[in-house]
Amino acid sequence: MPSILIVLSSASTTLTGAQTGWYLPEAAHPYYVFAPHASVDFASPAGPNPPLDEGSVKMFESDEESVKFLKDEEVKSKLQACKKLSDISVKDYDVIFYVGGHAPVIDLAVDPINIKLASEFYQAGKITSAVCHGPAAIVGATDAQGKSIFAGKAATGFSNAEEIQVGKVKDIPFLLEDKIVSLGGKYEKADEAWGVKVVVDGNLYTGQNPASARPLAEVVSRHC
Repeated sequence: MPSILIVLSSASTTLTGAQTGWYLPEAAHPYYVFAPHASVDFASPAGPNPPLDEGSVKMFESDEESVKFLKDEEVKSKLQACKKLSDISVKDYDVIFYVGGHAPVIDLAVDPINIKLASEFYQAGKITSAVCHGPAAIVGATDAQGKSIFAGKAATGFSNAEEIQVGKVKDIPFLLEDKIVSLGGKYEKADEAWGVKVVVDGNLYTGQNPASARPLAEVVSRHC
């Protein structure tokens, strides 16, 4: 049985002071893809009970899996036992999966422990995956030659157009689409904003937005 580490941000506010955290369906949908076939742990920079984006709860209150996730006793237990990134060993997991929300752009993008961990997963040839703003968590990760893991790679993530539509450009230190391009990545996106887009290049697996979370997890699940 494969072992999957789902990484959540510990940031609770954006640059403007707005509430943030991990984005509910981007954790819930992948979790229910992974859980029947893999062991799943959660981790964050600060450990137990990482902050949840309250807006995502309201946005997805009619989403069956998101509602189930919040009430799921096993999930609650896993979140209460959420590991600190500093305690994670790459050898214990086959896959790392980064959940989005604006929060990872705030903390995980610049967290040295996370950057080292993501680099180790990637360099070990293990699936390094991220959805929506989740790829922000791996913009500092490097390959064995010290180059960005995005350099020369096809990848996706929350688009500039989507960021403008949600009115959050000033809430984060950089736009993910621009950052991926600046790192030498071949940024790809769905034909329309909010469309599903999953991109796989080597062991780098990325999804564009909330709608891409489950499709990305399904691809990851087939390859681990």
